[in-house]
Amino acid sequence: MMDFSGGAYGGGKAGGAFDPIGFVMRPTVILRAVCWLFAIIVFGCVSSEGWREENGKEYCIINRDANACNYAVGIGVIAFLASMGFIAGEYLFEQMSSVKTRKHYVLGDLGFSALWTFLYFVGFCYLTNAWGKAEDPPNGEGVNNVQASIVFSFFSIFTWAGCAYFAYLRFKAGVDPSFQSTYESDPNATTQYSAYPVGGAGGESDQFQQQPFGGGQQQQQQPGGDFNPAY
Repeated sequence: MMDFSGGAYGGGKAGGAFDPIGFVMRPTVILRAVCWLFAIIVFGCVSSEGWREENGKEYCIINRDANACNYAVGIGVIAFLASMGFIAGEYLFEQMSSVKTRKHYVLGDLGFSALWTFLYFVGFCYLTNAWGKAEDPPNGEGVNNVQASIVFSFFSIFTWAGCAYFAYLRFKAGVDPSFQSTYESDPNATTQYSAYPVGGAGGESDQFQQQPFGGGQQQQQQPGGDFNPAY
């Protein structure tokens, strides 16, 4: 079981060294890769062998219900793209210095994974019911593809549910008290500067005189109050 305790939503401080082996071995990354593979099977099987042509018109071999084929392809393609996006998000998660950004990512992951768990469940029930009423295709063409799509739609219910569960654990872990984001440790803090003394002894202001032209020239004050330049 992956430990999400410590840090912010299961991730350490940003800027750490990237470990490719550790990244690939993460349960969340492995599960996303499995979702990605299952999505390819779901939409690939239906799009390649789920349609037949009759009298110049294409029809879906799943009970001649075009919505069934379109549904399988639709949820599969979106799941395929989303899986790649979330794998990239896993890589970028450790680089997110903002705690709010991490929270939004985890909530997005949780919401999308839960939604796609439900959609795959609906798709499995829909495809199973439609396929049970369908006539056998000529020469049995496309039967294995449709059955594979239905089976992996069923498997995808559990993989996406697992992704939602991991996202929930991250959200539940929250932010560790010892964790301080580099950019959000104290957003209301202002830098304090010590005031430069403007008054001399006795409350009089310090006076600064710019030297005359020529860096080596100085002014000397005579007892009578007159200034004579010294060359």
